[in-house]
Amino acid sequence: MTTIDDIKQVCVIGAGTMGSQIALQCALSGYAVNLNDAAADALERGMASNRALVGQRVSKGRITPAQGDAALARLQAVPDLADAAGTADFVIEAAFERLDVKREIFATLNDICAPQAILTSNSSTIVISKIVDGTLSDPSRAANFHFFHPATVMKLVEVSKGPATSEETAQVCMEFARRIGKEPVLLEKEIYGFIVNYILGSLSRAAFELLEGGYATAEDIDKALKLGLGHPMGPFELADFSGVDIMYHAMQTRYAETGDPADKPPAILEQMVREGRLGRKTGKGFYDYGHET
Repeated sequence: MTTIDDIKQVCVIGAGTMGSQIALQCALSGYAVNLNDAAADALERGMASNRALVGQRVSKGRITPAQGDAALARLQAVPDLADAAGTADFVIEAAFERLDVKREIFATLNDICAPQAILTSNSSTIVISKIVDGTLSDPSRAANFHFFHPATVMKLVEVSKGPATSEETAQVCMEFARRIGKEPVLLEKEIYGFIVNYILGSLSRAAFELLEGGYATAEDIDKALKLGLGHPMGPFELADFSGVDIMYHAMQTRYAETGDPADKPPAILEQMVREGRLGRKTGKGFYDYGHET
């Protein structure tokens, strides 16, 4: 089993906003990182975004130009998954939030990665046992490793053990999170949504009930939670920030698992996804951001 000091090469799979920033955080912390994505344009955008983020840090004096150049030199775009993950000691899957996509990736990792490499998923809701069941010959080396957006800023990482995850794997994940400047928490048992999204799910369902029942506007619900509970963002602002489609698909996945009507995505979310109103990334969501992308 890989120890914390064995970790030299990291692979991040998925070059969206979350994956690319996770890769950059690892590179800024001194690790060699291969960033992989099946879509070449996504990989290009992720690398361009990271160059811009490094430039911003340099311009604000948070890092020196030499430190920025060194971090970018440690970060490589590698379009072929076998090349990207084959030599990795620690893999972080940050692909689209769909179980079938993640299971396909882990089945491939089972064949191409070294047998001692630690394999993790950044999924915000899907527990590791569902991802590795039948796809990984040694599930003791797999765990959830959940970052928060934006990954280069937010300190929290949730490490969640599956039924087969070894204590050694969990502790390496905890220490690796610390070594890349994060503050990890450990879930000893699996639960949908881990800590934050499990609690946030209940809050979001209540907020949607108020909105769809006509009790208050999205703006006033957000305002009430910010001023009354001290939340930095209301639930609808957070949905726009994270992606309305991400929230919708996470709720869909949960509903498919439980069949509980309380877990069914609200009709307004389904309508917004159909219309392409996905939040900040498209310029419109629950709020209008005055631009189209």
